[in-house]
Amino acid sequence: MMFILKLFNVIIALAAAPLLLGIINRTKATFAGRTGQPLLQLYYDIWKLLRKGTVYSRSISWIFRIGPVIGLSVVLIVTAIIPIGGLPTFISFKGDLIFFAYLFGLSRFFTVLMAMDTGSSFEGMGASREVTFSTLSEPALLIGLAAVAKYTGYISLSQMFSSVNLGVWLNAGPAFVLVGFAFLTVFLTENSRIPIDDPNTHLELTMIHEVMILDHSGPDLAMILYGAAVKMWLLGVILIDIVVPVHSGNVLLDVLAAMFFMVLLAVVVGIIESSMARLRLLYVPQLLVGATILSILALILVLR
Repeated sequence: MMFILKLFNVIIALAAAPLLLGIINRTKATFAGRTGQPLLQLYYDIWKLLRKGTVYSRSISWIFRIGPVIGLSVVLIVTAIIPIGGLPTFISFKGDLIFFAYLFGLSRFFTVLMAMDTGSSFEGMGASREVTFSTLSEPALLIGLAAVAKYTGYISLSQMFSSVNLGVWLNAGPAFVLVGFAFLTVFLTENSRIPIDDPNTHLELTMIHEVMILDHSGPDLAMILYGAAVKMWLLGVILIDIVVPVHSGNVLLDVLAAMFFMVLLAVVVGIIESSMARLRLLYVPQLLVGATILSILALILVLR
């Protein structure tokens, strides 16, 4: 039974992750007065790309070919670390929150290497921006997790999230509110959403993540798109597990409640993207530094 619950946690992430982008796009379409794309559009796109061939430049090396495989593999490993709705995980040990951060760092490392391996100035520019912004967002994430770990007394993600409940919020509400806002900023940054980046733009000079994958096609691009969707799901689960923890004791109800809040998070992201424009690149570091400051303040409140 325990094995089935652990497997269920992974299956939910792998099956439902692309749906978040569909909900975000439909929310944006509703605000714009359009019908919008189907909710399952990303599933269709991935299936179509898997049936196509892959085109490689003669100037690329083995890094470009193996990068999508490593990026997707890393994300799949992370699905075994982060629980949703209190479900058990395949991987759980003291300090796995650091392991989780390093795994995402490894995925980003190969994404940047792939962009630079093409020799394209546009992709190199996107890689430079990606590294700069990730350098500023990772402290906000790690310090925020450190604040939660300090209060709960656990440094394992599964134990940490299962310990966050209504009583914790009543005792340390201000600190967790600060962590929630910091993690929302990290969520938007890591997934290249407005106000950090516009995922729907076609102008290379304003893109960050999209410009790094311009030379990918076919199954390679499918793996990158699917990996990005799963990454969005996992970061959203972290935000939901902290901001709106659900621990009723009924596994099915807890999972359904967590899924509802994931849908609500996607709607909130769609509203954010419909109500504001992308920030100027010079202002993005200020926003990320502000998120780090919120995490530091949360840690200070917990340490008092």
